[in-house]
Amino acid sequence: MVLRDYFESDTRFYYAIGVFIILIYCSVVTITAISGLAVVDRRIIPLTVGFFIFMFVYFISISVQALEPDV
Repeated sequence: MVLRDYFESDTRFYYAIGVFIILIYCSVVTITAISGLAVVDRRIIPLTVGFFIFMFVYFISISVQALEPDV
């Protein structure tokens, strides 16, 4: 892969943004649980499940877009 092709690819950028968002979410939940700023109990489970389902669909859509032919 030529260096120019590496920088023209948006797919890696989208994957990196997705991983970054997941890291932010997990770190915020961890920090609030440790510091006692918020009560982390069963109410956070549906939010977390919904978030990870959303991120799963996000990564699937990136993969499908990568399979589309370039016109």
